[in-house]
Amino acid sequence: MAVYSIVDLEKLTGVKAHTIRIWEQRYGVITPKRTQSNIRYYQDDDLKQLLNIAILNKNGHKISRIAQMQPDEINETAAALSSIDISYGAHLDALTIAMIEMDELKFDKIFNTHIQQLGFERAMTELIYPFLDKLSILWLTGSISPVQENFISFLIRQKIIAAIDQLQPSEHTTGKKCILYLPEGEKQELSLLFIQFMLRVRNYRVVYLGSDISIAELKVACGIVKPDYICTMITSSFETVSIQQYVNNLSNEIFNCQILLSGYQVNAQSIEHGKNIHKVQSLEQLIQIISEQEINA
Repeated sequence: MAVYSIVDLEKLTGVKAHTIRIWEQRYGVITPKRTQSNIRYYQDDDLKQLLNIAILNKNGHKISRIAQMQPDEINETAAALSSIDISYGAHLDALTIAMIEMDELKFDKIFNTHIQQLGFERAMTELIYPFLDKLSILWLTGSISPVQENFISFLIRQKIIAAIDQLQPSEHTTGKKCILYLPEGEKQELSLLFIQFMLRVRNYRVVYLGSDISIAELKVACGIVKPDYICTMITSSFETVSIQQYVNNLSNEIFNCQILLSGYQVNAQSIEHGKNIHKVQSLEQLIQIISEQEINA
């Protein structure tokens, strides 16, 4: 069972630590445990309770009224709100609970509601990507286990693949061609799958190679497909070469198309690159580039 400090709770729920203390002392909505040295700490049930309280409070329920509710009533009311058009922050709280509880039905209700209201692309950019940012904080605080992360990542992956399957392959013979791949050692496929969806919606002809692709294999694919663009991400360090050396090798071997390069390692380092390689700083910038279907050399 995870252990949280009040600072952890503030990061995970968006409720200020000062406010949490007031809610504890004045309304008794949660009761922290204490170590032998009298230091407050909280556990999973406290986090879920506070997340549900935050959902209600962010949607107009006064804390004085929430304090009079039984825990089951709080949970049921928050769950009911999570399946309708509630505030952005409350939906992130509800997704966090779905992940902690490993509740597929709850995740489905929240995500499907957003898809119905906003469409798949906006549901991803306005809900899932901010949630994944929040997930990185959960990792840093040690608040989730690998099995919880795998659970929620698999559900998101399923949704993206289902959305891609609903799209017809582009019949435009003049449509731009793009190869998507992840270098050897890269396993984080969610963003690349979503990029595939966005490209397909915009009538790109996409060849998806997946993960663990070497530059030699990529070069073979380029000889067959003759793409206009290649898109890849580097989020982890390489074991045998530096990021700069990999980019140099990529530019030297693949020089007859434009390469969109993104990911934490690319943007965190001052990477020098050739004329055909373009660093992409954010998902918004990538959407703009692929929507315009042109890159300034």
